Amino acid sequence: MQIAIIAHDYKKELMTQFCIAYCGVLSKHNLCATATTAKYISEATGLQIETLMSGHQGGRSQIASRIAYNEVDILLYFRDTRPGGAKDEEEHEIFRLCDMYNIPVATNIATAEVIITALDRGDLSWREYVNPRPNNGRRDS
Repeated sequence: MQIAIIAHDYKKELMTQFCIAYCGVLSKHNLCATATTAKYISEATGLQIETLMSGHQGGRSQIASRIAYNEVDILLYFRDTRPGGAKDEEEHEIFRLCDMYNIPVATNIATAEVIITALDRGDLSWREYVNPRPNNGRRDS
């Protein structure tokens, strides 16, 4: 499965801790993340992550484009929920595309745990039928 990861500055540490906790599951899949988030996660976990541009420099647009081309199976997007936190049209468009293409999205750690646990159990294998890829999108070992 193709998993895209975004975390606002205020949530990068939480995303890193989440990835440490679920490193075993995540290592079985292809990951991409915006630049700083990818750096934090890969340094803490050793996971191989395709590094995109920083979110504000086009990384979120890169992920939106991948979603539009059905190249993302799961989106983990930990957002800044503080009053006055970052909210914009680009974020809204990412969520619209996820709704349009039936991409499971987690915007908080509770939902992320449900999705990753379901992924580990095989509950999301329907994505492989909706979006078939050579070797089912798994990393080559």
